[in-house]
Amino acid sequence: QVQLVESGGGSVQAGGSLRLSCTVSATTYSRMCVGWFRQGPGKEREPVGTIYGGGGGPSYAGSVKGRFTISQDIAKNTLYLQMNSLNSEDTAMYYCAAGRPQNWCRLGASYYDYWGQGTQVTVSS
Repeated sequence: QVQLVESGGGSVQAGGSLRLSCTVSATTYSRMCVGWFRQGPGKEREPVGTIYGGGGGPSYAGSVKGRFTISQDIAKNTLYLQMNSLNSEDTAMYYCAAGRPQNWCRLGASYYDYWGQGTQVTVSS
Protein backbone atom coordinates (compact mmCIF):
# COMPACT_ATOMS: atom_id res chain seq x y z
CA GLN A 1 0.00 0.00 0.00
CA VAL A 2 1.31 3.41 -0.96
CA GLN A 3 0.96 6.19 1.61
CA LEU A 4 1.73 9.87 1.17
CA VAL A 5 2.14 12.37 3.98
CA GLU A 6 2.36 16.10 3.32
CA SER A 7 3.74 18.75 5.65
CA GLY A 8 4.77 22.40 5.58
CA GLY A 9 1.50 24.20 5.00
CA GLY A 10 0.51 27.31 6.89
CA SER A 11 -0.39 30.96 6.63
CA VAL A 12 1.72 33.54 4.85
CA GLN A 13 1.33 37.08 3.60
CA ALA A 14 1.14 37.85 -0.10
CA GLY A 15 4.57 37.89 -1.65
CA GLY A 16 5.89 35.37 0.83
CA SER A 17 7.15 31.83 0.41
CA LEU A 18 6.40 28.37 1.74
CA ARG A 19 7.93 24.95 1.20
CA LEU A 20 5.83 21.81 1.25
CA SER A 21 7.16 18.29 1.68
CA CYS A 22 5.62 14.92 0.85
CA THR A 23 7.05 11.63 1.97
CA VAL A 24 5.95 8.65 -0.10
CA SER A 25 6.06 5.18 1.41
CA ALA A 26 6.48 3.08 -1.69
CA THR A 27 9.26 0.75 -2.80
CA THR A 28 8.38 1.73 -6.37
CA TYR A 29 8.88 5.48 -5.88
CA SER A 30 11.57 5.68 -8.57
CA ARG A 31 9.15 4.19 -11.10
CA MET A 32 6.23 6.46 -10.29
CA CYS A 33 5.04 9.88 -11.31
CA VAL A 34 4.66 12.07 -8.24
CA GLY A 35 3.04 15.45 -8.21
CA TRP A 36 1.24 18.26 -6.47
CA PHE A 37 -2.38 19.30 -6.86
CA ARG A 38 -4.46 21.93 -5.11
CA GLN A 39 -8.08 22.75 -4.47
CA GLY A 40 -9.08 26.26 -3.56
CA PRO A 41 -12.36 27.22 -1.85
CA GLY A 42 -15.24 26.69 -4.25
CA LYS A 43 -12.91 25.46 -6.97
CA GLU A 44 -12.15 22.13 -8.59
CA ARG A 45 -8.91 20.30 -7.90
CA GLU A 46 -6.20 21.46 -10.29
CA PRO A 47 -2.67 20.30 -11.03
CA VAL A 48 0.34 22.23 -9.82
CA GLY A 49 3.11 20.09 -11.28
CA THR A 50 4.59 16.65 -11.56
CA ILE A 51 7.91 14.86 -11.80
CA TYR A 52 9.11 11.33 -12.50
CA GLY A 53 10.40 9.65 -9.34
CA GLY A 54 13.33 8.21 -11.25
CA GLY A 55 14.66 11.65 -12.11
CA GLY A 56 14.29 14.28 -14.81
CA GLY A 57 12.74 17.68 -14.99
CA PRO A 58 9.33 18.61 -13.61
CA SER A 59 6.31 19.85 -15.53
CA TYR A 60 4.17 22.71 -14.25
CA ALA A 61 0.73 24.12 -14.70
CA GLY A 62 0.74 27.55 -16.31
CA SER A 63 -0.64 29.32 -13.25
CA VAL A 64 2.44 28.52 -11.13
CA LYS A 65 5.22 28.39 -13.71
CA GLY A 66 8.08 30.65 -12.72
CA ARG A 67 6.91 30.91 -9.09
CA PHE A 68 6.77 27.31 -7.88
CA THR A 69 9.55 24.73 -8.04
CA ILE A 70 9.20 20.96 -7.65
CA SER A 71 12.19 18.97 -6.49
CA GLN A 72 12.77 15.59 -4.90
CA ASP A 73 15.17 13.55 -2.81
CA ILE A 74 14.90 10.13 -4.41
CA ALA A 75 16.93 8.48 -1.64
CA LYS A 76 14.34 9.67 0.89
CA ASN A 77 11.26 9.14 -1.32
CA THR A 78 10.43 12.77 -0.64
CA LEU A 79 8.88 15.35 -2.93
CA TYR A 80 9.09 19.10 -2.34
CA LEU A 81 7.17 22.13 -3.52
CA GLN A 82 8.88 25.50 -3.10
CA MET A 83 6.32 28.26 -3.51
CA ASN A 84 7.48 31.85 -4.01
CA SER A 85 5.66 35.11 -4.72
CA LEU A 86 2.48 33.72 -3.23
CA ASN A 87 -0.79 35.52 -3.78
CA SER A 88 -4.36 35.05 -2.58
CA GLU A 89 -5.18 32.89 -5.60
CA ASP A 90 -2.74 30.31 -4.25
CA THR A 91 -4.87 29.76 -1.14
CA ALA A 92 -5.88 26.10 -1.27
CA MET A 93 -5.53 22.66 0.16
CA TYR A 94 -2.42 21.19 -1.40
CA TYR A 95 -2.25 17.46 -2.11
CA CYS A 96 0.61 15.19 -2.99
CA ALA A 97 -0.18 12.33 -5.38
CA ALA A 98 1.53 9.34 -6.96
CA GLY A 99 0.74 7.09 -9.87
CA ARG A 100 2.15 4.90 -12.60
CA PRO A 101 3.55 6.81 -15.57
CA GLN A 102 1.58 6.71 -18.81
CA ASN A 103 4.54 7.07 -21.21
CA TRP A 104 5.30 10.31 -19.39
CA CYS A 105 4.11 12.06 -16.26
CA ARG A 106 0.87 13.86 -17.01
CA LEU A 107 -0.82 16.65 -15.11
CA GLY A 108 -4.33 15.19 -15.03
CA ALA A 109 -5.56 13.99 -11.65
CA SER A 110 -7.04 10.84 -13.17
CA TYR A 111 -3.52 9.49 -13.78
CA TYR A 112 -2.76 9.40 -10.05
CA ASP A 113 -3.86 6.49 -7.89
CA TYR A 114 -2.59 7.50 -4.46
CA TRP A 115 -3.21 10.72 -2.57
CA GLY A 116 -2.11 12.34 0.65
CA GLN A 117 -4.47 13.91 3.15
CA GLY A 118 -3.58 17.43 2.11
CA THR A 119 -1.99 20.44 3.79
CA GLN A 120 -3.61 23.88 3.91
CA VAL A 121 -1.92 26.95 2.48
CA THR A 122 -3.51 30.32 3.22
CA VAL A 123 -2.20 33.53 1.67
CA SER A 124 -3.43 36.80 3.10
CA SER A 125 -3.25 40.08 1.22
